Amino acid sequence: MFFSSIRSSLRRTTSLAHTRPFSHTSRCLQAEILDKVIDSEGLSPTGRIRNIAIIAHVDHGKTTLVDQLLRQSGTIKQLSPTEQLMYSGASTSSSSSSTTMTADSQIEDGFITRLMDSNDLERERGITILSKCTSIEYNGHLINIVDTPGHADFGGEVERILSMVDGVALIVDATEGPMTQTRFVLSKALARGLKPLVVLNKADRPTSRPQQVESDLFDLFATLGATDEQADYPLLYASAKQGWAQQDPPVLQTASESLNPSLVATSTTMAPLFDLIMSHVPPPTHLSRTGPFSMLTVQIEADPYVGMLYLGRVQSGTLRIGDNLVALNSEGKKVGDGKVKKILGRRGLDRVEKDVAGAGEIVSIAGIKCVAGGSGVNMTLVHPDGWGATGPEPLPTTPIDPPTISIHVFANDSPLAGREGTKLTSQVIRDRIYKEAETNVALTVLPGPTSESLELRGRGVLHLGVLLETLRREGFELSVGPPKAVMIPCPEKNPEGTPRGVWLEPIEECTVVVREEYAGGVVQKLTMRKGDMRSYEAGDPEEGWVKIVMDVPARGLIGYMAGEFGNDTHGQGTINHIFKGYEEFKGALDTGRNGALIAMTSGESSGYSMAPLQARGTLFIHPQTQVYPGMVIGESSKTSDLYINPCIKKQLTNIRAAAADEKIVLSSPRVMGLEESMAYMGDDELVEVTPNSVRLRKKDLEGAKRGKVAKTSPKK
Repeated sequence: MFFSSIRSSLRRTTSLAHTRPFSHTSRCLQAEILDKVIDSEGLSPTGRIRNIAIIAHVDHGKTTLVDQLLRQSGTIKQLSPTEQLMYSGASTSSSSSSTTMTADSQIEDGFITRLMDSNDLERERGITILSKCTSIEYNGHLINIVDTPGHADFGGEVERILSMVDGVALIVDATEGPMTQTRFVLSKALARGLKPLVVLNKADRPTSRPQQVESDLFDLFATLGATDEQADYPLLYASAKQGWAQQDPPVLQTASESLNPSLVATSTTMAPLFDLIMSHVPPPTHLSRTGPFSMLTVQIEADPYVGMLYLGRVQSGTLRIGDNLVALNSEGKKVGDGKVKKILGRRGLDRVEKDVAGAGEIVSIAGIKCVAGGSGVNMTLVHPDGWGATGPEPLPTTPIDPPTISIHVFANDSPLAGREGTKLTSQVIRDRIYKEAETNVALTVLPGPTSESLELRGRGVLHLGVLLETLRREGFELSVGPPKAVMIPCPEKNPEGTPRGVWLEPIEECTVVVREEYAGGVVQKLTMRKGDMRSYEAGDPEEGWVKIVMDVPARGLIGYMAGEFGNDTHGQGTINHIFKGYEEFKGALDTGRNGALIAMTSGESSGYSMAPLQARGTLFIHPQTQVYPGMVIGESSKTSDLYINPCIKKQLTNIRAAAADEKIVLSSPRVMGLEESMAYMGDDELVEVTPNSVRLRKKDLEGAKRGKVAKTSPKK
């Protein structure tokens, strides 16, 4: 009976090879084969499982590539014209789905795009913030795919998921080549011994330069100390936008009716990438299903019906519904236990219930209850029996890079506090932030300077800004202090010869790609911020782009990346940074910021009063904005602070004045968002964050005390 089922599966595999790739018949046969190979216990053989992570620099096409894999594998269906017209986020979202489709999702060729970017902030900003897992079926195999962020501020999301994959797909832009985050994610993958496969994405663009990018990529592998096996990586050329991948670069052709050359691909599907994943990524056959159960949690999800879900890859043994598990922290101490209520696997974008899970599978487990402050990622779930005399031990975890930027968070105490938010007290804010720290591994929470404040440490202003933006959307009101670099004392044993007793500060490797005519101004600004140039590479003279690499203190980038860089480059440039290491403190930085225009009265601003104040500097507010004494409403044209009254109303009398009919003309104010306000504020200022407003204010709202502060702008 057993051999007959094997022969039946082989016959179906042979018929599958003769079907049209990704057709409906092919997809049905794939699902049928996958169901046939499941053993009597309901487990998929480890030889038919592939776990892979998609890693790349920001905006190199990871999420778009995953979209194409989901489409062409038949995991998501193409919407009919009627469904596209009737489509709404409320009708397609489901509590059982791992990815939520919102009403602002874009539809392309009948398919919903950016499926993995389910968070509202991800869709608004156009970046991936959280790592997410999905799965597809291909030729009777189950491929688990993890989409990871590409921004350096969210590198902790990449570091924690590499423990549950057996291979990585490195996506590199065929025009830009390896960038700062490419180096970071690749170094983490190589350090874990993973064998990467490389995809040169956007190879269809006329500006692509595959030969130079391949050379730079090989140099990067050598620089990072890749082994001979890791350096012998396979390479594909692809266009995630057009949905094809192939082994050879596209051919340059010129149409007869047009003189413009175009790159033509020989492939029309992602089948070469699927085949490369199957042949290059090893299956988790090294994991045993005979011993006791163990799993390292890498992500926590909340479900309104079953509670907390702990996601991870089963490291050993098997798990069944009703099993009793124990939760251990990294030190081996028991932090929770419980009986397994649900085992949820992945089938496309949906969670599917399972009765049993074995080593090598990626599943979510419900039913574990942890003590207060004990739940979180990097927690080991084990079966208490079968470990011998020594007992269960925690699984090893990957060290996380230290945070580089810190801020202080307080409860909002401004005169406008409590008008917009519903969660106002310091205790409620404290509980929410500590809950966030359980799942955000790159976030460190420490006691603040007062009993009612907290110090938050993260990877960058964007990392902390996303957290604050999430809190304000949940109804919180809080005040945020200026971001500072996390300083550490020089260690006692210092082989580099740095004197003991000095402070070390984080240094960022900053990569700037900018038009050549603006490069001088950017270099000057970064040099003023104690930057040290490492390389200056000029590209094609006809295109006029240059690539600059500089080592800049983290505190020097805080106030420059938010908005000043965009003004210096007129929007024609990109700047990326990655943590390099700690070096000796380089002294005070003069960011060149002028003084502030400060409101001296409460009320509603008026255009009549603001019109003559425009000569004093740049305003940050519109007319009819509520202000209060001590609120920063603009930047002065001088280095000293200036107190102004923007609330004067025009006196309405029956006496006609000479200037009665003069037209009031107001320039557009400089409206700053949350991250830009955090980067702009000085040492004596705070940012007031509420659900509907972001205001800049002085710490001390009393004018008499504030007048004793130095009038010059603070140096960061």
